[in-house]
Amino acid sequence: MDNAATNRQSMTGNMKNSSKALILILFFASQLSWAETASDLEKEKRWSEQITDSLVVGESCTLDAAGSPFLGIYTEASEGPSSRAVILLHGIGAHPDWPEVINPLRSDLPDLGWTTLSIQMPVLANDAKIQDYAPLFAEVGPRIEAAIQYLRDRDADTLVLIGHSLGASMAATWVANSQTKDINGLVLIGLGVITADARMNSLPALEKIHIPVLDLYGSRDLESVTASAKKRLSAANKSGNEKYRQLSVEGADHFFVGLEADLTRRVYGWLKSNFEKDKE
Repeated sequence: MDNAATNRQSMTGNMKNSSKALILILFFASQLSWAETASDLEKEKRWSEQITDSLVVGESCTLDAAGSPFLGIYTEASEGPSSRAVILLHGIGAHPDWPEVINPLRSDLPDLGWTTLSIQMPVLANDAKIQDYAPLFAEVGPRIEAAIQYLRDRDADTLVLIGHSLGASMAATWVANSQTKDINGLVLIGLGVITADARMNSLPALEKIHIPVLDLYGSRDLESVTASAKKRLSAANKSGNEKYRQLSVEGADHFFVGLEADLTRRVYGWLKSNFEKDKE
């Protein structure tokens, strides 16, 4: 074999080896990226077991988001099956029975005629920064859609999405981007404006939402919430949403500590005025 032929074989072999190496690098990089950005399912599982064992109000249920099971806590209205229901989305690193904001609402609203379904949102390790959650916004839609179907199967026809903190950002961006017709109203509690990643920014979302919205926060809330209140109002005005209402609760912090009853009263008052016309 001449030198030219030998060189061609050598070059071909090197190219094949380089291609294989590149494919392996891309594969492992994609796996690493997925591992870093997907919800911590082991953490979800631990919480699910703990919550299910200690649950006092409501019953645990397993929902399915595109083949991935996750925890929900279903609490039927005290007066019996209700056509009105809310889906609750907790904040960063929390769970569906979180003691602040989520538990009071999911436990108290059923006594006022509203069924509740509080669901586990995607979570990361405790030391994760808020911008680390940006890729997890892609996991939000399937979970909300599974919750909607669960409630539809139980004859709920008026559905309101309630989100707290990061859960409020997830709720707003999903409603805006999906343009869903399954959600009749939106309650955003302690909604901040996250500028670290465009996928988490609630301002463009508010510009596209046309269903009734309650933007509820405390006068002692996080700076990212209080400082952005005027921007949120302006964004909602751009949408022409005449059913957007912004309300600051005097003395309340981000978690409404000590004002849980007031939180429920405010949320229910808004629900009643928008969705219980038949009771008036």
